[in-house]
Amino acid sequence: MRHFLPLILAALLTAGAATAQTRPTVTPTRDVAVTYRASGQGAASEIRMSWLPARNLMRMDMPGGQGWMLVDTNAGTGFMVMEAQRLIMDLPRNQMPTPGITPSQNARFTREATARIANTDCINWRVQDQGEDARICLTADGVMLRAESLSGQAAGRGMLEATAVAYGAQDPARFQRPAGFQTFQLPAGIAPGPGQNLPRGTALPPPGVTIPGR
Repeated sequence: MRHFLPLILAALLTAGAATAQTRPTVTPTRDVAVTYRASGQGAASEIRMSWLPARNLMRMDMPGGQGWMLVDTNAGTGFMVMEAQRLIMDLPRNQMPTPGITPSQNARFTREATARIANTDCINWRVQDQGEDARICLTADGVMLRAESLSGQAAGRGMLEATAVAYGAQDPARFQRPAGFQTFQLPAGIAPGPGQNLPRGTALPPPGVTIPGR
């Protein structure tokens, strides 16, 4: 999972620059849940993501019952829920695990060929920004169906591809902060990254992060 999270968030948190330059819609404009297969380096995981556009919220359920993450796609903030430990880790904007990936105002989007993934049509877009190069396939209403990094450390490491797309009203209760969970934050200056501080299995939270009360 740690190899795929930066790739996932790179595709999900590209709001702002794209819309400002009349590029493709990069976040869903209507309620939808998508199941993805994340594959690479001989490993594969199934990840489910759900969007509640009316509140600019995205929920990502991590594989193996590790927990889930909620992202405010407008504010760029979020939190991670570790249900087994009854913990919530807040992820402020400057500590979201997407350093150097969120496109700037100068990001370049190049339209490529169309594709059909999970019985849904999408358009491939090459995204180039600040030395980073990626390709994402987006539907007309902003649903990401495939993402792959083409440069940097993540190049060739894996791909995120939709296996099922289900449009329909999402339950707002699934996008709420759980009550009764203990909350903590990453220490200042620490941001999760691949193979470094990303949550992994029952070892949550990341190494070096102190859990209140433990």
